Amino acid sequence: MITKKVNSVHEAIEGIDSGMTIMFGGFGLCGIPENTIAALVNKSISDLTCISNNAGVDDFGLGLLLQKKQIKKMISSYVGENAEFERQMLSGELEVELTPQGTLAERCRAAQAGIPAFFTPAGYGTEVAEGKEAREFNGKMHIMEEAFKADFSIVKAWKGDEAGNLIFKGTARNFNACMAGAGKITIAEVEELVPVGSLDPNQIHIPGIMVQRIFQGEKFEKRIEQRTVRKRS
Repeated sequence: MITKKVNSVHEAIEGIDSGMTIMFGGFGLCGIPENTIAALVNKSISDLTCISNNAGVDDFGLGLLLQKKQIKKMISSYVGENAEFERQMLSGELEVELTPQGTLAERCRAAQAGIPAFFTPAGYGTEVAEGKEAREFNGKMHIMEEAFKADFSIVKAWKGDEAGNLIFKGTARNFNACMAGAGKITIAEVEELVPVGSLDPNQIHIPGIMVQRIFQGEKFEKRIEQRTVRKRS
């Protein structure tokens, strides 16, 4: 059995360099690869193109890369609650490609499946469709969207084994599932790394063939982006 295990986050991010395109799993702060992002913040790289649903908050996750001006372009579905993201976008310091959320997910899944492009009605007649091929299917107009081309895909899972098989927990499955295997190299950061054969095959969400490097993270903060509580009666 080929092992995908690497000994540290620093070994996992070897080969990531300036100017590359990187996918980051997670939704806001839910299920983000905390350790890997922190390691990239401390690495002397810049001009990154980041594909992520959004950039979370200013002082955590991708917000840390934005603060250090390491990101040249963000491909996301919305700005979210990251004030620095908004400021850089409005000032022209950051190139931003806003993409409908379903289209973003499907462009990841298409890359994962080896599908070069697909047609979707989402965005037709808006700025999203500018410069893209349009066709009519069943009386409705669709635009062609291409699969993402990323150098690295970085995901976070609950459990994984040394062969790269992954299990996600709850809503942290989000974009992690469709981004695994969607980059040339997929790095998986897991809370618990177990020997091959320890996972129930029926519970595995992503097979190890889609993962090239896996390591066990530490000190996960798992911050809550928007806390809503009920008033005491």
